[in-house]
Amino acid sequence: MRIVKNILTVFSFLFLITIAASAQPQKVIADKVMAVVGDKPILYSDIVNSILDAKRQGAEVPENAECVLLEQALISKVLMLQAEKDSLPVTDEEVEAELEQRVRYFVGQVGTVEALEQMAGKTVYQIKDDARESVRERKLAEAMQRKIVENVKITPNEVKAFYDNIPKDSLPFFESEVEIGQIISFPKPSRDLEKYIIDEMNNYRRQILNKSATFDQMAKRFSEDEGTKERGGIFQLNRNDKNVDPVFLSTSFRLKVDSISPPVKSKFGFHIIQMVERNGDDAVVRHILRFVPITETEIAESKVKLDSVRKKLVNNRMEFNEAALKYSDAEDVKFNGAFFKGGDGSTFVTIDQLDKDIVALIRTMKPGDISQPLEYQEEGTKKKGVRIIYFKNRTEPHRMNLKDDYSRISLSALDQKKQNVLQKWFKDHLSTYNIVVDNDNRAACPNLEKILGKDLKGF
Repeated sequence: MRIVKNILTVFSFLFLITIAASAQPQKVIADKVMAVVGDKPILYSDIVNSILDAKRQGAEVPENAECVLLEQALISKVLMLQAEKDSLPVTDEEVEAELEQRVRYFVGQVGTVEALEQMAGKTVYQIKDDARESVRERKLAEAMQRKIVENVKITPNEVKAFYDNIPKDSLPFFESEVEIGQIISFPKPSRDLEKYIIDEMNNYRRQILNKSATFDQMAKRFSEDEGTKERGGIFQLNRNDKNVDPVFLSTSFRLKVDSISPPVKSKFGFHIIQMVERNGDDAVVRHILRFVPITETEIAESKVKLDSVRKKLVNNRMEFNEAALKYSDAEDVKFNGAFFKGGDGSTFVTIDQLDKDIVALIRTMKPGDISQPLEYQEEGTKKKGVRIIYFKNRTEPHRMNLKDDYSRISLSALDQKKQNVLQKWFKDHLSTYNIVVDNDNRAACPNLEKILGKDLKGF
């Protein structure tokens, strides 16, 4: 039996095209049921529309895509049904947050909510409704997969055995890579400058309320949110979206339609917000964002703070990851650590994965060095900060080996072990599910029975 490697990658692909299909004009396709798992059908139109819309979005479509997607849809349905049997929790809030995230992505692609609705021939609410059940099923399937492999661990002996089983002429060659960590301090702006920005925003609000200017005009002129200012500050919100600043969210949903908030402070800066449209937990709002300028005084204070941290590191009074958890202002450090991550999850990255300032800096450093505190601007925003850079390690160009690439090999060995556990789970559980596949698809996709490890019924 063989389960296609990296099921989650294919789930992500399926999710992307589920939303894409919901956000595109419907195509006229002679529909039929391709397969049924339990009482859950898989429709021909879903598979074909998904492929067409994925191509349109520039996604990489696998060879023999219909068979690949049918195979993964069957696997996903089984995992989803088992998750329901096991009562695994997937909340409405999780589903809504993911729907909102994807809708924002497509709004960003086409420019405005109105353009997306015109292209799809339906409202954003209808787009979400069409995709909601598919998203819920995918999240249940992911939760079941996590449960199956959550206790899988790997030992050093297993890592060595995995490496020894790789044919020596198949070992990949790696270019020079580096291991780079950073600790970031974002200076707090002065109260005087905060008051100045608040006064400015109150002035914007007065002009809008006395109708000497529209919110759209003021947002385009003054907002510092580059993602929304050209759309007049407009975007979609959901009350349950965990990715939105909670102050911004709560302020928005206290507003009545057409009313405008006074200036409110979020983790990004100061906003004034206008409620444009509301439907239950969904809303369309406009906002104007202003950052509070950071002066040289605040920058200097952050440099003093990080200089103190650097001395602790240089004198070996603290480990780098420990210091990052305690002192870094980066939001993701608790979840992703202080080191840059490569695509394979390891902490080794190529030079082209680093920002240009770090690339220039490490040319003057050697492994083990920790930089002085340096001023920088967060990529993609105007947020100013100070950081220290730890140049932990550099590898020379080399063929993969246990000494230089243990963490990378360990991740691959763990992934394979999880795949083996998944395969065994399917072997033990598939017989308990009634899976039937249309005879035409059984003939067109001869590997289905081999992949699923059981004889499939036809219809």
